[in-house]
Amino acid sequence: MTNSRRLDADVVVVGLGSMGSMAAWRLALRPGVRVIGIEQFGLGHAHGGFSGESRLFRTAYHEGSGYVPMLLRARHLWLELDVAARRSLFLPIGALSIGRAGDASLGTVLESIDQHALPHEVLSGREIADRWPQHAVDDDHVGVLDLLGGAVRPEAAVLSAIEQAQRHGASISTGERVIGIEPQADGTVVVRTDSRDLRSASVVVSAGAWSAHLNPGVKARTAIYPLLLTWFLPRIEAAFDPDNFPAFIRDEPGVHFFGAPSVDGYTVKVSPARMLPPVDTVEHMPTSVDPAILSEVGRAAQRFFPGLHPEPVRYSLHPDSFTTDKVPVIDLSPDGTVVTLAGFSGHGFKFAPIIGEMAADLALTGTNDLLDPSFALAAHHTTVAAA
Repeated sequence: MTNSRRLDADVVVVGLGSMGSMAAWRLALRPGVRVIGIEQFGLGHAHGGFSGESRLFRTAYHEGSGYVPMLLRARHLWLELDVAARRSLFLPIGALSIGRAGDASLGTVLESIDQHALPHEVLSGREIADRWPQHAVDDDHVGVLDLLGGAVRPEAAVLSAIEQAQRHGASISTGERVIGIEPQADGTVVVRTDSRDLRSASVVVSAGAWSAHLNPGVKARTAIYPLLLTWFLPRIEAAFDPDNFPAFIRDEPGVHFFGAPSVDGYTVKVSPARMLPPVDTVEHMPTSVDPAILSEVGRAAQRFFPGLHPEPVRYSLHPDSFTTDKVPVIDLSPDGTVVTLAGFSGHGFKFAPIIGEMAADLALTGTNDLLDPSFALAAHHTTVAAA
């Protein structure tokens, strides 16, 4: 058994973005657990995959009904963090999926609902048009309103989780870069940074697109893509405020949009599921987008939302690591010292608190009831890195 007096911490969390902030929070709540969180940038920085003002939350999940138990637990934890932080982080405004009758993704949404008895409404195209005239729909459109869905404020959520971790005793370090993670023969692990070495019983690696620098297995099994988010000015602001406009997903052949109501009070997030060409390392992320691409996105968005001015008024780019099948990596090393969180493939933030809780369980006990074998690093296919 490890002698805790020889350790700097029980668990070191590397990276304090989407998953790391939540892992630090859930770990710090455990009595007697000493937690150190390390972030190479500042807290709530704009360099990672989590920023972008709002994120969708859904329980009726077209990616597969097997994720629903995780999402239900995540929703509970989002509300718990809301109360603890005394901030409005989770907006329980519902999530509306719209597609054509017979659309495959709507079929999997309904499967999730049926298998888990999720509260919902199914609407015809005419009912959608009557209730939310902001959406341009035809008679053969179908809508499914996930009544447990909504939107999350990511920057505030990440900062709130870190604040809660500190409140419960976690030590947080910023501007410190981890350069190596080395399991030791005595069952401990050494985390080497650019300024010190830390010895702990276990480590949670949650460095997003930077995780490939620390784990060759992650590098071999993920590719880094820049994700584009866009915002538009509405012609009538009140039509798109949270009281009048739920979070949404729209699917047409070859076109996919998602978004949220106006959180900032003047723009509406309507974004394509658009990835720019992959990059070989996160340091090669582009910093701008071709204006022709933005105009193309705007024209497509106005087809769905005639009440928006068609040119995006702002945009942002976010790096995320993708696995070949978009199944995440939630992995415990064979020696039980390293928990790896990676490969969330553009749809991980809604899961953040439950993944943080899973990481805490794995780091402390080596198990979690919601962990699926397909999340293991070894279960993922290798992918071709961008070059």
